[in-house]
Amino acid sequence: TGQIHCSPSSTPASRQLLHSLSICRLQHQTTSPSQDGKIKFRLAGYPRKHNEGRVEVFYNGEWGTICDDDFTLANAHVLCHHLGFVEALSWSHSAKYGPGTGKIWLDNVMCGGSENSIEKCVSRGWGNSDCTHQEDAGVVCKDERLPGFTFGSACVNGVESLCSSQCTNIRLRPLSGAHVGRMPVTEGVIEVKFKEGWGHICNTGWTTKNSRVVCGMMGFPSQRTMGKKPSSLQTVYRIHSVACTGNEAHLSACSMEFSKANSSASCPDGGAAVVSCVPGPLFTQARARRFKLNPMSQVRLKGGAKTGEGRVEVLKESEWGTVCDDHWNLQSASVVCRELGFGTAKEALTGAQMGQGMGPIYMNEVQCRGDEKSLWDCPHKNITAKDCKHMEDASVICNIPYMGFEKSIRLTGGRTRLEGRVELLLSTGSGVRDWGLVCGDGWTSREAMVVCRQLGLGHASSGLRETWYWDSSNVTEMVLSGVKCKGDEMTLTDCQHHSVVSCKRAGAQFSAGVICSDTASDLVLNAPLVEQTVYIEDRPLHLLYCAAEENCLAKSAAQANWPYGHRRLLRFSSVIHNIGKADFRPRLGRHSWVWHECHRHYHSMDIFTYYDLLSLNGTKVADGHKASFCLEDTECHEGVSKQYECANFGEQGITVGCWDLYRHDIDCQWIDITDVKPGNYILQVIINPNFEVAESDFTNNAMRCYCKYDGNRVWLHKCHLGDSFSEEAEKEFEHYPGQLNNKIS
Repeated sequence: TGQIHCSPSSTPASRQLLHSLSICRLQHQTTSPSQDGKIKFRLAGYPRKHNEGRVEVFYNGEWGTICDDDFTLANAHVLCHHLGFVEALSWSHSAKYGPGTGKIWLDNVMCGGSENSIEKCVSRGWGNSDCTHQEDAGVVCKDERLPGFTFGSACVNGVESLCSSQCTNIRLRPLSGAHVGRMPVTEGVIEVKFKEGWGHICNTGWTTKNSRVVCGMMGFPSQRTMGKKPSSLQTVYRIHSVACTGNEAHLSACSMEFSKANSSASCPDGGAAVVSCVPGPLFTQARARRFKLNPMSQVRLKGGAKTGEGRVEVLKESEWGTVCDDHWNLQSASVVCRELGFGTAKEALTGAQMGQGMGPIYMNEVQCRGDEKSLWDCPHKNITAKDCKHMEDASVICNIPYMGFEKSIRLTGGRTRLEGRVELLLSTGSGVRDWGLVCGDGWTSREAMVVCRQLGLGHASSGLRETWYWDSSNVTEMVLSGVKCKGDEMTLTDCQHHSVVSCKRAGAQFSAGVICSDTASDLVLNAPLVEQTVYIEDRPLHLLYCAAEENCLAKSAAQANWPYGHRRLLRFSSVIHNIGKADFRPRLGRHSWVWHECHRHYHSMDIFTYYDLLSLNGTKVADGHKASFCLEDTECHEGVSKQYECANFGEQGITVGCWDLYRHDIDCQWIDITDVKPGNYILQVIINPNFEVAESDFTNNAMRCYCKYDGNRVWLHKCHLGDSFSEEAEKEFEHYPGQLNNKIS
C-alpha cells in the first residue's frame, strides 16, 4: 500500500517523517542530539544552571550516565561541544549534581579534546562499567554557544529531534479567495512541507483533538469545531490516520500513517484536512492588541525581546514570583502559552535564559498534562529558598500567529541589518502607500524596543534622534511624529502618536533610528535593602559643600546661613542589580563624561536615578533629586568576574550578574527633607528614568515604599518594585490612606 503505521520515533521510516516535519519529541531534561542521531546528551541534576550538570547519555533507547574514572577536562570539552557550548570550564566527580539512575553507559573515558564525538574517545565500551551512580561525572560548560548554534539547533527540555526553531514547516492555506491577505490566517487547509514540496493530510478520522494541536502550532490557543469540508484539491495525501490526544506540543508527537514519497495513496471518503482556529486577544481582526492582556491573568512573561517569549512569572497572594526549571518541559510551557492567548510552546527554556527574576520563587517540578487551564492547576511542588535559585528560572518561547508586521517597517543606511534609519509604510489619505520617516523628537530606547520587536530583530540597543550618518535613501517625508511607547507594543503604530505630523526639527537627518541587539541589560533595585537601611541624619552645612555643588540639596539650601546650621536628610542604601543578559553601559563614551572635583570621579550619565518623596496623591513634597553616579561592579555572583571600576578613569558599567552598591553614608545618597512636614508619604526611586540606556524591561525600574515621618524618625513599609504586585494590589497602594501611628502592621 505504500503506507507505514507508526507511533513517533518507532522506526527509521517514522524518523524520516519526523525529519521532514522538523518534529520535536518530549523529554524532561535539556538534550542535544549527536551528529549521527544515534546518541544524545543532556545535563541533569541539582543544583545547576543550564550550562552545567550531571552528564547523561541516550544510547540504545535508554538514558544513562558516565563514570568519573579517568575523567579529564578534555573529556568535558568534547561533551560540552555535543551540548552546543564552545568549551568546558571544569568537570566534577562523585555525583556533585546528585546520583543518576539507570545504566552507567561509559567508564574510563579518555579523550584528547579535539574529537567531534565521544564515541571516538577511548573507553571500556558501551555499558561496560564497574562504577556506581555515586561516581557520576558532571561538567560546567562556558555559557557561550558554538558559532551558528541556536536554541533551535540543540534540544532544550522536551525537544529531541530537529528542534523547535525549525518547526515552522506547516501552514494554513485560506479556504476562499476572500480571506487571502487577511492576517492572521485562522482557517484553512493544512499544508505540510516535504522535501518534494507541499503536501496534505487526509481528513479521514480527523478529530478536534488533532485540530487543537495544529492550531497550537500555528500560534492559536484553541480551535473551532467545524464540519468536514472535502476539498477539490488534486493531491497526493502523504499523511493519514492522525490520532492526537490534544496535549501534544507538535503534530509529530501524534500517532499517524504516512505514504512513501513515490507512492500515491488516496484519501477514501474524504479530502484534505482543514482547521479553524480561535486567535488570542492580541491577534484578533479588531486590533485588540492595543489593549493589555487580561489583568486577572495569573501568569505573565518577562524579559523577552519578542511577543510570546520570556521568563515565566505566576501570581500568588497579589505578588509575582518565578518558576523553577526542574522537570520544565513543553507540556507545562504550552499551558503557560495557551493561558496567555498564544499557541503551544515552541521551546521550554531552563537556566534563566530570559534573565533572572528578583522576587519569590513559587513553583518547582511542574508537571502538566497539557490540557490544564492554568499553570496553577498542574501538579507541582511549593518550594523554599533552599530548593531553587533564580539562576534556575524557567522561560518559554510560544508559537504565535504570523501577522506580517515586519512588511510595513524597514531600516535603511545602517552598516548591518540590525541598525539604520526607521522607515514606515503607511497609507495616505488617497489610499496610496509610500515609505516615510519617523520624527526623532522625544525618541528613546522604549520606542526603539518596539521597532526591533516589529522587525523580529531582538532587543533595542539604542534609540537615536539623529540619523544624518545613515543618509542612503531618497525617502524624505515625515509620516509619524510624537511617538510615545510603553515598550510592550507589537507595532510602532500601536504606540501613542500625533494625529497630524508635527516635527520641531524638520529634515531627514533628524529622523529616528535604532540599533538592535540579541541581548539587553535589565536593572532592578533591591527594595528590601532600602526598607532595612533608612534613617534620618541632621548633617552640618560645612560638610555639604560638595553635595551642594552637585545639586543634591533642596533649593532652600541656597538661602541657608552657610556654613552654620544643618540639613535634614532621609538616607538609605541602594543596591542596583543587572539581571539581564547584557552589561549595562553608559550611552556616552569616556570623552563625554563629566569630572567632579569634589568627589574626585567621573559621572558617565547626567541622570541615572530619581529620588523623590511624594504626597499620597502623587505630588512631590521634596525637590526631586536627580542623582548621577559613577557606575561600577561592587560585588558579583559566584563565578562572575568584575569588569567595571570607577577609579583611575576606569571603564564604567554594571556587568550581568553583578551589582553596584551606594551606601547610605556616601554623599548624595539621600533626599533633603528639611522643608517637609511630618506626615505620611511615598518614597519613590526610579532607575534610568529617561530610558537613556536600553533595557529588556523598564517596568521594574521604579521602586515605591510607604513612608511615615513623625518629625524625628522615619519608617518605610511595603517597599516593592513597580511590577511586583498585581494591578489590584498596586491600586490599593495608590489609595493608601496613611498610617495613624508609628507601628507598621
